[in-house]
Amino acid sequence: MAFYKKDPKLALCLKDLINRFEKEGRPGLSNNIAINWIQYKTPKPFPESGVGASWNEQKLFYPASIVKLFYAVAVEHWLRKDLIIESNELRKALYEMIQNSSNDATSFLIDLLTGTSSGPVLKNELWKNWKLQRNLINNWIRSFNWPEMKTVNCCQKTWEDSPYGREKKFYGCNNENRNALSTEATARFLESLMTDDLLPPISSQKIKNILSRSLNLNERKLNPENQIDGFLGEGLPNETQIWSKAGWMSEARNDAAWWVSKGGNPMLLVVFTSGKKLANDTFLLPAIANELNKIIINEEDTQ
Repeated sequence: MAFYKKDPKLALCLKDLINRFEKEGRPGLSNNIAINWIQYKTPKPFPESGVGASWNEQKLFYPASIVKLFYAVAVEHWLRKDLIIESNELRKALYEMIQNSSNDATSFLIDLLTGTSSGPVLKNELWKNWKLQRNLINNWIRSFNWPEMKTVNCCQKTWEDSPYGREKKFYGCNNENRNALSTEATARFLESLMTDDLLPPISSQKIKNILSRSLNLNERKLNPENQIDGFLGEGLPNETQIWSKAGWMSEARNDAAWWVSKGGNPMLLVVFTSGKKLANDTFLLPAIANELNKIIINEEDTQ
């Protein structure tokens, strides 16, 4: 059973939108995009209160920096369990990982969470133990017993270039062990964070504060990597409150966003794409957010 109620009318709107964008010069789009789109009927949503639609929601995609959202929540969970120690350096790394998508900060936090480190190839028992440790985040995610999380993989660092040594070996000969997420898993995770279902409110708020982004054009111009331009936030009205984490690399352009329009109720949208052409398409994600947001606003106005 899905964690939200599926609406046939919204599903048809989503299908028509994907078909339209595919016909506008994006052949194969329907096979290379996944979407979860959920609206909430009340200003203060609670788990299992959403209504929405999806496309390829269970298909696994390379998440790029979207995986950092999972690592951030893991940090707060580890802190609550006294598994790691609070420090100014940890807080700085957490901020840089989410707000600026720093790969260096991500590397530091993964080492901290799992007790591992990068380096030359390991062998025998050392290699076996290293792999067991690196999978601690996956084990934590599996402990939720959510059906959406059964096949996801969140155990790899993110790179400016590529992994080397034991990190490269850990990816597997054909990159079969690289990070993998579905929009369905990401949507449930983000919803649970934003509704304080994953963490106590005081811990959730620390991550929400970092996920919060400005749609102000002048502020965006000061930061070319603002995770708004070319992503979902660009397609929303300036007065919208938005919390988001984007991911972009040579073959993926992804975003996961929760927003509240002026006078409206919350909405959640997760979009993953694959392929070099879509990775360089800075129009598509803003356009999807704009169209889906207008559908909900028009629906609310007629009620």
